[in-house]
Order: sequence, then structure tokens, then C-alpha cells
Amino acid sequence: MLSIKLIHSNELGRENGPIVEVHDLSYTYPAAETPALVNINLTIQRGELVVLTGPSGCGKTTLCRCFNGLIPNFYGGELQGGLTVHGLSVKEHSTSELAQHVGFVFQNPENQLFALSEEKDIAFGLENLAIPREEIRRRVDWAMDVVGIRDLKDSAPFELSGGQQQRVAIACVLAMRPDLIVLDEPTSFLDPVAAKNLFEVVSKLNRDLGLTTILVEHRLDLLSTYATRVIVMDGGAIVADGAPRDVLASKDVEALGIGLPKVTRLFRMFSEQGLVLGQPVISIEEFVREIRSRVVK
Repeated sequence: MLSIKLIHSNELGRENGPIVEVHDLSYTYPAAETPALVNINLTIQRGELVVLTGPSGCGKTTLCRCFNGLIPNFYGGELQGGLTVHGLSVKEHSTSELAQHVGFVFQNPENQLFALSEEKDIAFGLENLAIPREEIRRRVDWAMDVVGIRDLKDSAPFELSGGQQQRVAIACVLAMRPDLIVLDEPTSFLDPVAAKNLFEVVSKLNRDLGLTTILVEHRLDLLSTYATRVIVMDGGAIVADGAPRDVLASKDVEALGIGLPKVTRLFRMFSEQGLVLGQPVISIEEFVREIRSRVVK
């Protein structure tokens, strides 16, 4: 299991209040006939770990592109309604301004890593902001220690595994000290073990640093126990939003074809037969405890 060495625990503050506020947001890509987002209303509080899921093409990535201003500043199209991140409107502020508050980790980390060493990759964004050299050194060392990659600092991207590359990509974002980090399907190229390790890293950052996190993901079997909230999208709209065990136990959500945790579906089958009671479970450990409690009784 990957462990995180936490230093300077106040590097990312624990302020209260919303970090993201979305009001009646709709968006249509250039030349598209139908909108990709339809009347989105959403508030995300600081310190939340939000899982954003839904069928392919439902608008998850499009919504995430709004958070850092790629929509509308880069992609163009028609954006209606309002969206603010850290109090900044995506309509009124540039992508470069928003990037200082929103860190984005792409599906394929190779799209973010290009230098001859990972240390240089992590320093790149800071150098572009003209951060003093001493501060860059401190932030780079801190970010590498937080995600446990100090031993990879001299390695080139092509020398690393997919899981290692994703951790480097996260370190690149952390060094910028964002208020919000968005990860767009970061485990698409990872095996289950590497994916679980990555989720543990993300959960640790959220829990120990108070880093607000939005994670677009389909692997709910592995991720559901780490999330504080699950948002489900379909057809460009939010169709479910709430605590993981409530959302994942919904038959309406399952009908969308989302890969719900197998243990949640199994628990429901047992419940319908009167074999188990209580609230829905989202982990094997919870399921085992429920079964054992029934046996004891």
C-alpha cells in the first residue's frame, strides 16, 4: 500500500464555504445541434471528495472543462447560466487565472508529462508563474514527498508505470497549490491494484490536506468507500446527487447502466429475500459485518 509522508499540513488551507457554485448552467459545443449540459445546478463545499459518474457521453468531462475555464475560453460554443470557482466567474476570468485555483489531472498522464525528468515536469507550472527559485524548490520537494515519488525525481516519463505517471501528474498539480483538484477518469489505463493505490493517494490528500476533489470515474467498486458524495449525470443533466450509499442503492441509478459496486447489488438481492436488514452497504467489509450480525442473532 502506498503511504503518503505528510509535511507542512497547512500548505492547503481548510476554509469553509463553497468552492464551486453552478447556477442554471447549459452549454452547447460549436456546430452541435444539442446541448452537452442542460440546466446544471450544483454547489460543492470546500473539503469534499466528490465522485462524478454516469454513462459515456453524459457530460461529465464537459462539466469538468467548465471548472478550469477551458469552456468557454478555449472550446468556444454557447455557455448560459453561471459558474464560479473560488469566487471567480469562468465567463469573466481567463483559463490561466482559473488554473491557479483549479488543478486538472487528465485521463492519460502522458498528456501532461513532457520533460526529461519528473522533477522538471513538477516545476514547469511554477516557472511559468515566475515563482522565485527557492520557493519552487520547496514546493517541488513538498509535492513529491506528499505523493511518495521523491525517488522518481530524475526519471523520465517513459521510464515510469501508468500508476507512477499519475502520481507525478498529481504532484504537478499539487505544487501549484490549487483550491480544487479535478481528475478525469485517472484510472482508465491502470490495473485494479494501481487504481486502488491511486484512490488511496487521492483520499489521503483530501482527508489530510483538506483538498477539495472532484473525481470522474466508473470504477465505483473501488472508489465508493472513499467518496463523501456521488453525483450521477445522464443526458447532460444531474439525475442523482447525495451520499454514496443512498445514490448507489438507487434502482433508478442502476437502470442507467452504471457499474454499481457488486456488493451493493448483492446486498439488495439478499434484502429482497429478507436475509439481511439495515442500510445499503458499499463495501465488502460492511457486508461481512451485516451477515455476521445476522448469524449471531
